Amino acid sequence: MRSILRTALAFAAIGVVLYAAAYYASERLLYRTGDTNPFFKIETAEFEAYDWVILGASHAMPLDFADFNAHMERETGLKIHNLASPGTGPLYNRFVFEHFLRDHRTAGLVYVLDSFAFTSPTWNEERFADAKLLARAPFSLEIAWRMARYSMEEGVDPRAVLDYLTGFSKINNRDRFKSDIWEGEAQFERVHRPSAAATAKRIDYLFPQDAPDQAALARYLGEFAALLDLARRQGVEVAVIKMPVPPRFYEKLPGEAAFDRRLLALPAMRQALFRDFSLAMDEREFYFDTDHLNRTGLTQFFDRYLKAILVGSETAVP
Repeated sequence: MRSILRTALAFAAIGVVLYAAAYYASERLLYRTGDTNPFFKIETAEFEAYDWVILGASHAMPLDFADFNAHMERETGLKIHNLASPGTGPLYNRFVFEHFLRDHRTAGLVYVLDSFAFTSPTWNEERFADAKLLARAPFSLEIAWRMARYSMEEGVDPRAVLDYLTGFSKINNRDRFKSDIWEGEAQFERVHRPSAAATAKRIDYLFPQDAPDQAALARYLGEFAALLDLARRQGVEVAVIKMPVPPRFYEKLPGEAAFDRRLLALPAMRQALFRDFSLAMDEREFYFDTDHLNRTGLTQFFDRYLKAILVGSETAVP
């Protein structure tokens, strides 16, 4: 009996050692292939202090495609750190910003707003459990502790915390040897051919419900207000913007005007600059897909609008 027990313990010990070795190897590999994950960007940040941090979902991500962030920094003389990630709402972005502020500082925050991100747990609590995000997030006890707190206080699935701690998604990442590049970046130089079917499919993906869930909307507007309040307590200037989208896409967004009214009614928005550029650029050649600016469009957007915000030509709403 003791022999069987010793054998079982030996096998268990070997299993633990092998798992630990796989965990270590996947963690080291992450630092070779990492790129867009916001926590990877924080852990490998070049500077302690930045002039602007950018948060949001995929509409904010082209601002860091290829060499565009470097282009903005050259044109403004500012240090800019883009921490946007696909499909992430205000709860997840607050989590990212809290972690950034632990060891870094920023004078300003640009939040790229998308109404879809306020309509469902899919873009908020459930993003914490997304295997693609977990697989590219470096291990940090601070992240683990904060994620556990969000599990207890914000409804994040405890299995997301367990996955992060054990590195399960990281070890089992089939794309572990590929660079962590969002697929949209490969289309950055292209021009999209308009398609009603593609637009409808995209809207259905972002808004799977026929009408926005009002309870969810109220919750995530509250989470967004908490993010803005956090920024103000840290003395961070806030600019909230909506990126341009084609008119054929914008007109399909459900309840957009009602969303804007509720957003602007938030007390936290009174100290923030808000600019809605949704319909500012309707030329087809400015987009690489149904709703994301390509390099040409983004260059025009930066020159026409964003640069003035970054260098301080715009002033806060009274």
